[in-house]
Amino acid sequence: MPVTVLEKFDSRASTTGASASVELTYTIRGTDDDTVAKAQLLIDSPATYDGLVRQSAEIEPVDGRDLWNGTVHYGVAKPAERPETGDSSFSFDTGGGTQHITQSLETVDSYAPAGKTAPNFGGAVGVTHDSVQGVDITVPVYHFAETHYLADAVVTLAYRGTLFRLTGKVNNASFKGLDAGECLFLGASGSKRGEEDWEITFRFAGSENKTSLTVGEITGIAKKGWEYMWVRYEDAEDDTAKALVKKPVAVYVERVYEDGDFSGLGI
Repeated sequence: MPVTVLEKFDSRASTTGASASVELTYTIRGTDDDTVAKAQLLIDSPATYDGLVRQSAEIEPVDGRDLWNGTVHYGVAKPAERPETGDSSFSFDTGGGTQHITQSLETVDSYAPAGKTAPNFGGAVGVTHDSVQGVDITVPVYHFAETHYLADAVVTLAYRGTLFRLTGKVNNASFKGLDAGECLFLGASGSKRGEEDWEITFRFAGSENKTSLTVGEITGIAKKGWEYMWVRYEDAEDDTAKALVKKPVAVYVERVYEDGDFSGLGI
C-alpha cells in the first residue's frame, strides 16, 4: 500500500508579526513506521510557503494502524551571519595540473616484429629520428584559497604592495603545511567592506618536492616542487637491436620562480 500525505482542511492557521510563522497539518496513511511517515511528510510538504521556509516537521500516531498526524513548521529564514574582522574561510581542490614529460618512470614492455628486437630508448617517450616528442600527463597540484577579513589598519598601501611583490613567488620556508619550495603564491584579490575591514582572498598552488629521481641511467636527482627539470638526449648505439637510439645523457633542474618570504602575507 503506498504511503499518502494529505493536507488537512483547517491546516492554514497562521500568525503574523516580526516572528511570522505558519503551521501546515497533514494526515499520513499507509505505514506503521514512524521514520517512513516523517520522510514522506518532508517529501510531500512544500519547502517554502508564503515567503517562509520549512524549519521542522513532527508526527504523532493516531489510534488505529498506519495512521499519523503530521505538522510542518514554517518561519522567517535567518539571515546569513556576516563574517567578523579576523574571521577566515578555506577551500581547496587537488584536481591536478598538466605537465609535458619526455621521460617515463618505467618502460613496461616493448614489441617488435618476429626476429627483431625493439630498440631500448632508456625510458624516452615518443622518440623519432631526430627528436623526443614526449607526452602531456596529469600531475598532482594542490590548489587552495583562503579568505580573510583584515582590519582596515592592516591593509595599508605598503601591505598591498607586499601582496603584489609576493605574487608569483615560491615559499622560502615552511608554509601552510608545505615545505620550502612547494607553495606558489598565485595572488590575492580584495575589497573593502564599509569602513571596517577588508575581505581578501589569497590563492596558492602546491607541488611536491622530489628526491632520488631516476632518468635512464642517471640517479639521485633532487627537484623542488616548482623547479623545472629537463633532459638532454644524445644518439647512442643499441647493440642488441642494431639501431641508433636517443638516450638521456644529462638532467638539468632549473629554478624558474623567485623565492619569497610568505610571512609578509600576514595569514
